[in-house]
Amino acid sequence: MAAEIHSRPQSRRPVLLSKVEGHQDAVSAALLIPKEDGVITAGEDRTIRVWLKRDSGQYWPSIYHTMASPCSAMAYHHDSRRIFVGQDNGAIMEFHISEDFNKMNFVKTYPAHQNRVSAITFCLASEWLISTGHDKCISWMCTRSGSMLGRHYFTSWTSCLQYDHETQHAFVGDYSGQITLLKLEQNSCSVITTLKGHEGSITSLWWDPVQRLLFSGASDHSIIMWDIGGRKGRTLLLQGHHDKVQAICYIQLTRQLVSCSADGGIAVWNMDISREEAPQWLESDSCQKCEQPFFWNIKQMWDTKTIGLRQHHCRKCGQAVCGKCSTKRSSYPIMGFEFQVRVCDSCFESIKDEDRTSLATFHEGKHNISHMSMDISRGLMVTCGSDRIVKIWDMTPVVGCSLATGFSSR
Repeated sequence: MAAEIHSRPQSRRPVLLSKVEGHQDAVSAALLIPKEDGVITAGEDRTIRVWLKRDSGQYWPSIYHTMASPCSAMAYHHDSRRIFVGQDNGAIMEFHISEDFNKMNFVKTYPAHQNRVSAITFCLASEWLISTGHDKCISWMCTRSGSMLGRHYFTSWTSCLQYDHETQHAFVGDYSGQITLLKLEQNSCSVITTLKGHEGSITSLWWDPVQRLLFSGASDHSIIMWDIGGRKGRTLLLQGHHDKVQAICYIQLTRQLVSCSADGGIAVWNMDISREEAPQWLESDSCQKCEQPFFWNIKQMWDTKTIGLRQHHCRKCGQAVCGKCSTKRSSYPIMGFEFQVRVCDSCFESIKDEDRTSLATFHEGKHNISHMSMDISRGLMVTCGSDRIVKIWDMTPVVGCSLATGFSSR
């Protein structure tokens, strides 16, 4: 078995297992039911549906429930079969799903937000329901009483959420491109730190509590890995998507990161190697290679009787350079640049051909992806988006291992 997996070619692609169609509007969330051939979906058409795989191989809806407002976010706790659905009106509704997944009973409504709910997580140990919304806040509520425990407000819409159940730390991404780390208490919270590195709104977060790594995707098409445990702040920048990164999932067993973008791109990043951190961009009034002044350096322009040049930056060394000293482009995957970026001429000469070997695989989902979820134990992935189609994928050929047995191709 191990030898057979070892010999698999690295160019294998995700295998599309099924398409699930039926929603009348964009599908905002889809989750695979653990240990079952089933999918739970929630859509802008105000419906939540549970689809079970029949003997024919097709998925048919066993539950179809219409909500009062478009569904915007969802969380499912399999052991207790509790499902929480966030809506466009700010409310979160809790349901209990029967053991045969053919019936869904209403439990209670939580008045969590004043505007669209963007993300939900449920903590069974504390019986907390934690959520973010477009009312610029994170709220946490008691699922026993249904009462509000606390709220914290931000300056921008909050877009995504991750939660460390053991330490009660929450990571909140927002539309300003900032990530805030909060420590939640019973009726209060404290801001630990803010992470700034993206140039666009935060669209997705993934927290790995084992290695204490946080991954963030943004509308600037990039992913950043933050070393929270090592307190290093930003450690890696990954650029390989051509549209906003909509969803990410880190597979701790194989040290691989799966990311999906709005244009249907699916990337699998090899994180099991020593990568180089992208440098901070240096500032200078003149080119750090030829010393020609930049256009705002009036004094040097006057003294030397020269016209100022536009400032650029080398992605490899971070130096401020002019266009003549950075005429080349190169990929540099070990620093996360999977497609060609500007580098200064001297850095270009230092990059060997083998340094340009890709450290990620790229695949085409062939539909708009706004949300992705993985069942890591089975190597399955579900994607959905504004095209109203839900796709179920077998990712085991791509992630290079049998996740159930732990055999690795490396």
